Amino acid sequence: MALPLPSSSATSAPRGIKNSPAFAAHPPLSRLTGALLLALAGSGAWAQTTHSETQLKAVTISERTAAPQADVSGWGDVPLKELPLSATVISHEQLQALGARRLADVTALDASVTDAYNSPGYWDFVAVRGFVLDNRFNYQREGLPISAETTIPLDNKERIEILKGTSGIQAGTSAPGGLVNYVVKRPTEQDLRSVQLEVSGRGGLLTALDLGGRFGVDKALGYRLNVAHEELKPRTFNLDGSRDLVALAADWRINRDSVLEAEVEWSHKSQPSQAGFSLLGNTLPAPVDPRLNLNNQKWSQPSEFDALTGSIRFEQALNSDWRWSVQAGRQELKSNDRLAYASGCGTEFNYDRYCSNGSYDMYDFRSENERRMQEALKLALKGQVRAAGLTHDVGLGVQTSRVRQRFQTAVYKGVGSGLVDGSVQNPTNATPDYKNTNRNERAVELSLHDAIRWTEQFTTWIGLRHTRLNRDSIRTDNTEYSTYSQDLTTPWLALSYKFSPAQTLYASYGEGAESQVVPNRITFSNAGVALPALKSRQWELGVKGTAQALDWQVALFRIARPVSNIDGCTRLSIDPCKGGYDGSAVHRGLEANAQWTQGPWRLGGSMTLLDAERQGSSLEPAINGQRPTNVPRMVLRSQVAWQVAQVPGLELQTQLNHEGQRNVVADGSITLPSWTRLDASLRYATKLSGTPTTWTVAVTNLADKRYWQESPTQFGHIYLYPGAARALRMGVEASF
Repeated sequence: MALPLPSSSATSAPRGIKNSPAFAAHPPLSRLTGALLLALAGSGAWAQTTHSETQLKAVTISERTAAPQADVSGWGDVPLKELPLSATVISHEQLQALGARRLADVTALDASVTDAYNSPGYWDFVAVRGFVLDNRFNYQREGLPISAETTIPLDNKERIEILKGTSGIQAGTSAPGGLVNYVVKRPTEQDLRSVQLEVSGRGGLLTALDLGGRFGVDKALGYRLNVAHEELKPRTFNLDGSRDLVALAADWRINRDSVLEAEVEWSHKSQPSQAGFSLLGNTLPAPVDPRLNLNNQKWSQPSEFDALTGSIRFEQALNSDWRWSVQAGRQELKSNDRLAYASGCGTEFNYDRYCSNGSYDMYDFRSENERRMQEALKLALKGQVRAAGLTHDVGLGVQTSRVRQRFQTAVYKGVGSGLVDGSVQNPTNATPDYKNTNRNERAVELSLHDAIRWTEQFTTWIGLRHTRLNRDSIRTDNTEYSTYSQDLTTPWLALSYKFSPAQTLYASYGEGAESQVVPNRITFSNAGVALPALKSRQWELGVKGTAQALDWQVALFRIARPVSNIDGCTRLSIDPCKGGYDGSAVHRGLEANAQWTQGPWRLGGSMTLLDAERQGSSLEPAINGQRPTNVPRMVLRSQVAWQVAQVPGLELQTQLNHEGQRNVVADGSITLPSWTRLDASLRYATKLSGTPTTWTVAVTNLADKRYWQESPTQFGHIYLYPGAARALRMGVEASF
């Protein structure tokens, strides 16, 4: 197994008061998909009848490798080491060695990625380069947009790709920190039969099955089946649950120039979440026992997340230089979001933190039967043009997508008060009377990119995406209807120079566009309305290279992003407040990462230094010049692996994570101290009766250190999440 090293080259409503836009009325893409399948069948037949005449050059469209390239970049087959951008590719082997169950776990592998309201048991929020990714727009699966307002299993994922910085040419609207793309496991060339058992926490048990192979004439048909079930019993109190996954991927190599791929996955998870802690008045409390869960009322129920997601893709080579592809995807989500919600201190009129004496206001929050649906259809043409001594690697694309989000009237009722030791029990009040907002969105996106190779050393890169948005929203009681349309064009330009075959210097400029939704709170005069999209801008200068056993990259960047007044309205108790934009956040940073392998040693690490600053706020002049909350000044990740020569197959791995000081409140008057955590594992690869078997024993937070891991301001409230308690994980995987 590989060492888990990266391959690099707030709103102000409780979490269930939904802020996400969805797509407007649009002809169902299911009809388009049906027509598409008929067209694909005809196209495949055409390919077979014309193959002998054209003798097309074979293309590698049926095999996916862990080679250093990233689909999330938008540049197809160009190796990541040649692209003028920063990205991390985390392989399945790295995820497995880390014991990762969720995206939040992979923050340990890249210093540019940090936690951002990662409540155990809930869906993931992460920040890249200090900006929180938008769960509505900053996530893809197989290169198509998905909603990450759910739990996403990793058992059937071949890799996770993380693009850093603005993503205007990769996505129509998205927050500027980066873009995450999940790539599923595909059929294997050789038969695969793998079984995994793992015990963790207080006896939680994971059982997983991974089957793959090919069959038929010339092995034209392939399959990959992943099945997993886990009984969740973490060390945190009142957090037991379970999850299931069934996923199937298949392909058909119609001939050497065309392939049809399809995959689908179903997942279910039922688990309570851990309620966040907070400031006690104006005091930062000492770190609490991380096993404590304030979501511990007798009437507390688990949140439930169901997902059915799939895609189909056809790719066809037209000749040795050109190929086209068509891809369709659909995601259906159902959630029951429930929480004994600790929020604010009415007795002290502090609604963004707890009371000075350790008490807080408690609410019964339940948003049942939330429905989210997302569909996308993408057509792409890629090829190479040679003219006037220049080579152009050209790509053209069109993508249409639709989102519908439907909610019920929610429960959001005060039930009394609690204490931070979790000792108080309150009666329930589960009468639904809190209006929600249903949303629709439709988007059509046109994209173009061109890599112009002037010499073997010098290349210019041009990308452009034009997006047409149509959005509307209406309350669940059919009031407060709003709608708007907007056209956006986001460019990306870069220069790269290879000053040796293995070293590349680059500079780039890119833009991204995003839109926030005003929370569903009566204090906002335009509650539930989507704000017009505004642009973020990024400059980046980097150098990357390979030298024998060493891979490395260094990048400097500057990102300027418009910021809304939503959190400010809550902090200042402005009522009514009209949601809008108020100044900007400017993040300047240095990223560096490296990996080195020599003999029995493998070393890797990454570092991010981030100078983040709030600018131009007219609503809160006092915060200008301050660091945004929950953004550490420095992040370090390091990994060391040593193969024990005296015991062949035995490897010791250690992981060190350090995150620097960060602001807890907007004016910087309270800060969170830096923290450091050490993890370790032993992995032993051997054979039992001829069967390759890998045994793992791993310990997170080896010193059982208590610390505040993050301090997000989310839904208008300041939260504190403790670092997890020391936990043991033991597992075995056998491949037949």
